[in-house]
Formats: sequence, structure tokens, C-alpha cells
Amino acid sequence: MAAFDVSAETYDRFMGRFSRPLAPVFCDAVLPGGGVPASVLDVGCGPGALVEELSRRCTAAGADVRRLAAVDPAPTFVAAVADRHPDVETLQAGAEELPFGDDEFEATLAQLVVHFMDDPAAGVAEMVRVTRPGGLVAACVWDHGGGRGPLSPFWSAVESLAPGTAAAPSTGSSGGDLERLWRAAGLAAVREERIGVRVDFTGFEQWWAPFERAAGSVRAYLDRLEPSEVTRLRDLLRTRLGEGPFAVEAEAWCVSGQVPG
Repeated sequence: MAAFDVSAETYDRFMGRFSRPLAPVFCDAVLPGGGVPASVLDVGCGPGALVEELSRRCTAAGADVRRLAAVDPAPTFVAAVADRHPDVETLQAGAEELPFGDDEFEATLAQLVVHFMDDPAAGVAEMVRVTRPGGLVAACVWDHGGGRGPLSPFWSAVESLAPGTAAAPSTGSSGGDLERLWRAAGLAAVREERIGVRVDFTGFEQWWAPFERAAGSVRAYLDRLEPSEVTRLRDLLRTRLGEGPFAVEAEAWCVSGQVPG
């Protein structure tokens, strides 16, 4: 699974403004009633948006959670989660080779991760392997394929200026992708649905500033541009979004399934 070579703080400023509010929506969708299983694994935890929400729910409900674990391939993210949440068992690992035995968790969750897996089928199979029979396996991915992700305004502008250069949607980021992966993994009671968030911005500069130190495909694309080309792209985005205030609405595909047995 691909690792991000940016600091946790940089990623928080860039994508955390969307992933943090998404975490409670994701949990509401796959953990109805506000409860938290007694043992939970967060796969591809990043700087800890989902871990933070799971920890908050455990504390608020006084839940008898015996084990909360998290893994990520990026050492900077692992260090950040370990520092922010010392009670969480945090390990450096990719989804395709989880460092756990069979049937260790009652629930295995992956927020905004499947599309980054080198081998999504293998990653989902690993999630199933470490989850007990009857347990929950769930994930969500931004709807990049449908043009409804938080970065869709950026990539739409890129496509307008340089057709054919926008990043292609990865597996998991289009409707039906996650459901197909979950069914192929042998999970039962598979359900896919849309979830989403709305993030308000006071003005264009607040929205654009994190792009100056972006991550992932956005940073890779911007690094290839000349300064004048970046300025042209920013000016087009300013025209489209306006000076503000404005809101960006982002949607994700969410899937859940049960391990047979």
C-alpha cells in the first residue's frame, strides 16, 4: 500500500479538513447505535482521523473496548497516531500484509484507504482474515469517479486547462467498486451507500493554502508545473469558486459486510 512522505500536520491541513468530519459520518453508517465493538482495527489510519473518532466514542459511551489498533505504511503517520493516542496499538504496515493473526478483531475498518492499496483485493482479503466470523468489515472512499470528491474542483480545473492530465480514479472510488470487492472477498450482507460532508471556507485563500504543500497525486501534479502554470490554475479555481465564503460538499462510497460463520 502506498505510503505518504509528508508530515502528519501537512496532511491534516490538506485532507484532514475533510477526513475528520467524515469519520463520524462513516461510523454512524457502519456502527449504528453509536456503539463500538470490543476490538477494532483501523487499516490505513493516516494521521488518525478515524482513530480519534473511535476513541471519542469509546470514552463517551464508556464502551468496554478491550483493543483498539491501527496500522499505516507511513512512519510519520504511525508516529503521530502513537503520540496523539498512546492507548492505541499502532503499527507500521500495509493493508496487504497485516501483522495480526486470524480472527483477532470484531471489526476492521478502512477510511479513505482502499483506492491507495497496491492490490485492493489482497488488502480486503487481509481485512477479512483478521476479523472474526460474524464480525464487521467496512470501508469508505471518496467518490472521485463520480466527480464528487473533495478534490474534484481541483481536478476539474486541471482537466479544463490540460485535457487528459487529471489523475484517473483508482479502484474503489467509483460506484459499485467497493461492493464488488466485498462480494468477491466472500463477505455476507454487503451494503454500499453514499455518505458525505460539507466543509465551509471563509474565503478562497483558506481553501487554496494547503495546496501549496499538498500530498499524493495533487502534489505530484503541481510539482511538474512551472510557477506560471500554477498561477493560471489557481486563478481559474478562484474564478470558479469565488472569493468566498463558500462550501465544498464531498461524497464518499461506503461499504460494509459481515464475515461468514
